[in-house]
Amino acid sequence: MTSRIPRDTPLRLVPRRPLAAARRVAATRRNRPPRPPEGIPALPELARKARTELADAVRLAHWADPAAGAAPGTAGILRDADVRRAVAALSLTAHQVRAAWDRARLAGLIELHKGGTARPGWRLRAWDRDDTAVLRGWVALFDAWSLAHPAALDPACAGADPALVAEVVEAAPQLLSLLHLSSGPVAVSALLDLLRQRVDELRAERHEPPAGGGRDDLPPLLDWTLDALARVGALEPRDPARPGEVTITPLGSWAVWVKLEQICVAAQGPAGHFEHSAEEMLKACIGMAPGAARDEYKAWLAARPVAQAVAEFLDVARGDDALLRGLAFEALRVVGGAAEPAVRHVVDEPGLRPYALMWLAEHEGDDPEDVAALLTREEATWLWVDTAAAVADHGESHLLVGHLDSALQGSVSRLLDELRVAGHPRTVQVLVALAAAHPDPALAKAMRRAAFQVHTGGE
Repeated sequence: MTSRIPRDTPLRLVPRRPLAAARRVAATRRNRPPRPPEGIPALPELARKARTELADAVRLAHWADPAAGAAPGTAGILRDADVRRAVAALSLTAHQVRAAWDRARLAGLIELHKGGTARPGWRLRAWDRDDTAVLRGWVALFDAWSLAHPAALDPACAGADPALVAEVVEAAPQLLSLLHLSSGPVAVSALLDLLRQRVDELRAERHEPPAGGGRDDLPPLLDWTLDALARVGALEPRDPARPGEVTITPLGSWAVWVKLEQICVAAQGPAGHFEHSAEEMLKACIGMAPGAARDEYKAWLAARPVAQAVAEFLDVARGDDALLRGLAFEALRVVGGAAEPAVRHVVDEPGLRPYALMWLAEHEGDDPEDVAALLTREEATWLWVDTAAAVADHGESHLLVGHLDSALQGSVSRLLDELRVAGHPRTVQVLVALAAAHPDPALAKAMRRAAFQVHTGGE
């Protein structure tokens, strides 16, 4: 059997200013949040269910806060000593701690930084007050269901062909769509028939022979898929009295609807911007056109000393929301020359360096299209991931796929090679989101494989 591996899939080298790209993401967002269809609970109720689903992950993420005692990890794996500390502190079993750690990372509640230090993600800080952040965190886990519960760890799937496992993962959206569109439980036998059909279609699209002969791995792989989706909260646990039926949860149905309609949940911004903090003001400007946002920046700046305003913008830029980081530097453009000393002072901060170098070059009159040449390859790749994280958190799926065009590596395989060592804390989430959004199954498979390697620290 052969498979199409996208080793030399070309990327168009389209010069693009990452900050402007992030702004375009904000400008293209919908003006009002989507309303779930009839039968799906309202967003606050969905968020309550997501908080319940991720309760242990949230507890572990708070425990791992460096201010309360950092929990370092190596290659994304929680160390045995830290597992024992968490077991004692949280009254969980070692298995529950490791599972919660994995879910917290995939949901963006914990981020790993250089040296393996764990830090709370921006979603954790917004967890209790922002239903949209909660739902986005759960969707990130939902998208990564096959990483949260790998087939390789399921004894029933031992020895299954990795290519077949990848095809089952690719077929999962069709299974979920059937469950979403059904008014009640769906027979496992019907899902198995659909899975066989979809796997055969995938192989036909790649000019590969259909599955046949030898043992039939699709039934255990379907069971693994249904179990993994249930464990992330997308499906109801199977009723022992009716093991031949499966039902989608309200969370799972909502997530499928969102993806089918290509609607992203919009973060809610406060009103009365100039009296609020820099972070709140920038959040309020996310849905505005660039001109209106600049007017808001000017009004906010007029209400406080410049030095204080610049310091607040840089504090926001040091946070974990990549879109707000880009908007903070756009607001610093409105400040102009008065911000130059402070921007020069942060050039040596790794997370701000690419933005600061580009800001300084544009302030000094360099051509925006030539500014990227100031960055090293590693810095440019880090910035690409950061911008992709902004798109994944605040944009629509087609924008994330389009962001591939701005990668400087020239091909998907080279891009993935460099992303594996980029060191950006959001690399796994970006790759998973790209895999979920990309229409090319071969590229999506390569991105999922790269996400798994980054997640586990493997080769």
